[in-house]
Amino acid sequence: MLWEAMSSVRDIRRLHDIGAILVRYGFGDMVRRIGLADALERAGRVLHWHDTQAYAHMAPPERVRRALEDLGPTFVKLGQVLATRVDLFELEWITEFGKLHDHAPPSPWEAVQQQLIEDLGASPETVFAGFDPQPLAAASIAQVYIATLEDGTPVVIKVRRPGIRSIVESDLRLLAHATQIAEAQSPELRAFRPHEVVRQFSQSLRRELDLAEECRNAERIAENFVGYTDADTPGSTIAGAVPPSVIVIPRIYWQWTTERVCVQDRIEGIPGTNLLAVRQTGLDTSLLARRGACAVLKMIVDDGLFHADPHPGNVFYLQDNRIAFVDFGMVGHLTEERRDQLLSLLLGVFKNQPRQVADVLLDWTGENVTDEAELVQDIDSFVDRYRRALLKQFHLAAMLSDLVAILRRHHLMLPPDLSLLVKAFITLEGMGRELDPGFDMGQELMPVLERAARARFMPAALLRRGWRAGGDTLALLASLPRDLSRLLRAARRGRLEIHVDVPRLVQVSDRLDRAVSRLTIGIVVAALIVGSSIVMTVSGGPALLGLPVFGLFGFVGAVLGAIWLLVSVRRSGRVSDDGT
Repeated sequence: MLWEAMSSVRDIRRLHDIGAILVRYGFGDMVRRIGLADALERAGRVLHWHDTQAYAHMAPPERVRRALEDLGPTFVKLGQVLATRVDLFELEWITEFGKLHDHAPPSPWEAVQQQLIEDLGASPETVFAGFDPQPLAAASIAQVYIATLEDGTPVVIKVRRPGIRSIVESDLRLLAHATQIAEAQSPELRAFRPHEVVRQFSQSLRRELDLAEECRNAERIAENFVGYTDADTPGSTIAGAVPPSVIVIPRIYWQWTTERVCVQDRIEGIPGTNLLAVRQTGLDTSLLARRGACAVLKMIVDDGLFHADPHPGNVFYLQDNRIAFVDFGMVGHLTEERRDQLLSLLLGVFKNQPRQVADVLLDWTGENVTDEAELVQDIDSFVDRYRRALLKQFHLAAMLSDLVAILRRHHLMLPPDLSLLVKAFITLEGMGRELDPGFDMGQELMPVLERAARARFMPAALLRRGWRAGGDTLALLASLPRDLSRLLRAARRGRLEIHVDVPRLVQVSDRLDRAVSRLTIGIVVAALIVGSSIVMTVSGGPALLGLPVFGLFGFVGAVLGAIWLLVSVRRSGRVSDDGT
């Protein structure tokens, strides 16, 4: 099946590597079911089906994580994205996906040097006053080098790995084909919409391959923090005189930045992974925790553009208790409507309004819940529990995990942009508690929510929403005569059509088509048997082995048709038994 879906044989080598790794980790049955085995056998490539014993003792989440690591950068990134889908996976799977580290051996310097010469127009030793060919860090998509500008400014040069785009594009094509087949064969997988997950992942990964896009994200976020201080967050618990530019974003040097190369300021600070050095330096960890939380909340609630992966490796702590964010390859975008929904949900939790929370969740999922009364009852218990938690120490990560558990229980899913948001919130609170065990996310979140709620009803905001709604209404009224005219004209001509899309009906139609095809073959087989029997009784004409040739051919055709029919029925019965 997968072989027939291939537009060419350009991915066959990569297909073999993927199949071999999946078989090695004990996923041979999945390889057969999605058609990888048939494809590779037709190409003359053999999988080593026996090589699975070494990994039989591993739990399924660990085996999947190890397989993703061996499959390469595309699948490591996919695992990191799946780690954000707390609405799809249980805690043990999320924990295992969270262990996927984005590192790899550095690419050979000769290949990197040639690519730099093409992008910079000269060798890096000529362009920069100082350049170290030894990479500072190497990830699956890019690696980083240290350099110095003519004026002595230290910079880092992020270089995309040579040849990585072709590998990623091949993997994305194979993933798209595999998810289409999986959705067609497995109703259980279809409920998780794997094709949509892969489509969103493909868009995100292609953007990450473009280092210039990462730089544009950094600049947009930097613009939002121009002149930002703690005083810009009303209600913050941070007090006292604070320096300007509390949040630092590296400056981009566009004269040397392209799709494959990014040049930016080097941050001279303490990495977020080295908390011991933070404390030894005398930085205020409580202040850093609150500052980081307020900054990320500003990105989410006020700006709608946030760092979607604020883990300790992407954060540096500077003098005067300032914070620097780096690596904007993965950012989240929230529309104004989505931010209003998020605000309504959180305020509904804190102000004991379960119906409001349920309405927002149903708007997010866009699906009909089987028992809405039960959903509201679950949310009522959830809201009551966390409203009481505000009187003590509030745990945002626990609240989000319980909320997602309710979604899973009612077979609802979060949109992809909100899964990134949930992951960012959980990571943010974890970092805050590492810096300050007494960090209370609720104490920082409530003032931000109240300020945002007040801002929604400011005259300027009301005027903007009214102007937008008025424009939409006028556009609707202007197009109404034309739409009514088309509708009446189609009705007069008898061309008025109503399309009803029922997904289950399509499956029933496919099964009916297969049943009719089998019935037709059965009738043809019966006709061949009857016709051949009559021909056998007629004397004369050509003979083979003492039997009339035409009668013999008819029986052979009948036997072949019967074999095909039996195999088809048997295969259909086996598929129905295992639920695919």
